[in-house]
Amino acid sequence: MIQQFKNLNFFNIFILFVLIIVLRLGILWNLPDVVNSGVNLFFSRILINLDFDRLLSPLLNIICAAFIVFSQALIFNKIMNDYNILGKASFLPALLFVVCSSVFAPFLILSPPLIVNFLILFILNKVLREHKSVDSISAMFDLGLVVAIGTIIYFPFVLFLLVLWIALILFKPFNWREWVSVITGYITIMFFLGVYYYWNDKLLSFYEIWKPLSTKIPFYIKINLFDYIVLLPLSICFILGLIALRVNFFKSFVLVRKSIQLLTLIFIVSILSFYLKADFRINHFLLSVAPVAVVLSYYFMNAKKKWIYETLFFMMMIFIVYFQFV
Repeated sequence: MIQQFKNLNFFNIFILFVLIIVLRLGILWNLPDVVNSGVNLFFSRILINLDFDRLLSPLLNIICAAFIVFSQALIFNKIMNDYNILGKASFLPALLFVVCSSVFAPFLILSPPLIVNFLILFILNKVLREHKSVDSISAMFDLGLVVAIGTIIYFPFVLFLLVLWIALILFKPFNWREWVSVITGYITIMFFLGVYYYWNDKLLSFYEIWKPLSTKIPFYIKINLFDYIVLLPLSICFILGLIALRVNFFKSFVLVRKSIQLLTLIFIVSILSFYLKADFRINHFLLSVAPVAVVLSYYFMNAKKKWIYETLFFMMMIFIVYFQFV
C-alpha cells in the first residue's frame, strides 16, 4: 500500500476514498444513537438557536465528516507537493492524513476541531507562499482574520495567533507592521462580533467567550491506557520519522527546514491548547493531524525495507479498525 502511494498516481484518489470507508467500518457497523459533536456551541456563540446534532442523523454526520477529511487530505497533499516538503511528489501525505484523522472514534464525527483543520491548512499554505514576499502586511492581516474566525468556531484556536507571530520570526525579517497587522485582523472580526452581541443585548455573553483564557493548566489528567493502545504502531512510525528527520534535517533546503519548524510549532500549540476547552474531548487533537502526518510521511518516504514499513502500515490499519469494534 505504501509503495503504491509513493507515486503520484491519479488512481490513488480512488484507493484513498475506499480507505476512508474501511477506516470507518466499526462506527458504521455500530452507529451511535446520539452524536454530541460540540458544533452547537458555535451556533450559540453566534446567537443562533439551532440544535445541529438533531439536524443531522449520526450516519449523515459521519458521512459529512468523511468527505471533509477526504477533501482536507487532498488539499494537504497538494501543499506538501507544491513546496516539495518530502523531496518527492507523492500521495503519502494524503494517505497518512486520512489515517491520523481516523485513529479514535471521536475523530470520525463532524466536530469543530475537524472544521478548523481547513483553517490550519490555509495558514500553512499562506505562510509558505509568503516566505519570499517583501511585504506581507495584507497577508498577515488576512491570517489574523482567519484565526479570529477559527476562534469563534473553536475557542482553543485562539492560540494560533502565536503560530502566526513565530512564523514571522522563522520566515521573515522583522517588520513591526506585519506583527501589528496580525492582531489588527483578529480584533477586526472580534469587534464586529462584539457589536453584534451589543445589538442583541448580549454583551455580557460576549465576555463569557474569553473565560477559558483564565483556566489553569491541568497538571493531572486521568486517562485509561487501554483506550490509547491503538496509538502503538502509529507511535513507532512517528519515532522512526523523527529519527529520519533528525538525520536529514540539515541536508534539506532552507524552506523545508523552516516548514518542519512551523509544523512542529503547530503540533506544540495544538497539544497545549487543550486546556482552553471547558470539557476535555479527545477530538481536540485533530488539530495536530497535519504535523503528525508529515512526520509519518517522511518516515515512509525514506524507509528502505519494504516488508518493515508495509507491515507497520498494515498494523496501523488493523489497530484502528479493530479498536472501533472493541
